[in-house]
Formats: sequence, structure tokens, C-alpha cells
Amino acid sequence: METTRHQRKIVHENGYAAEVDVDLIINDDAWSPYLSLEDATKLDNVRRALLRGDVVGASKLAKVFRLLPVNAA
Repeated sequence: METTRHQRKIVHENGYAAEVDVDLIINDDAWSPYLSLEDATKLDNVRRALLRGDVVGASKLAKVFRLLPVNAA
């Protein structure tokens, strides 16, 4: 029996973090849980966009946040 579970994966590159919505495929296979090819490609595309500084492109596939350092006192 195969089921899917919605999950958000976090990708972070170049001072940005992106929440990418994906579905985990769960079944009795030894590789379970795993991503569909489309979701794996989406994660790769978001990571590549952030690496080249294309925040607008990454935002089309994910929710993007800018990371700021926190100064500890």
C-alpha cells in the first residue's frame, strides 16, 4: 500500500532559506519514504536559484526568507 504525506523541506543557500512543499511517498519498499522526481527536481531548482541569487525565481517555487545573524550579548 502506498500513501503520501505532505512535508516542508528547508533549503538554505547564500543567506536565504526556502520552505519547499513536497509530498513524501511512503510504502513497503526499502527506500521508503522518498520524493517523487518532480518534488526532487523542485528542491534542486530552488537550491540552484538561491545559489545564483535569483530570489524571484526561487519564490515562484517556495516561500523564501532572508537569514540574518543574531548577535549574542
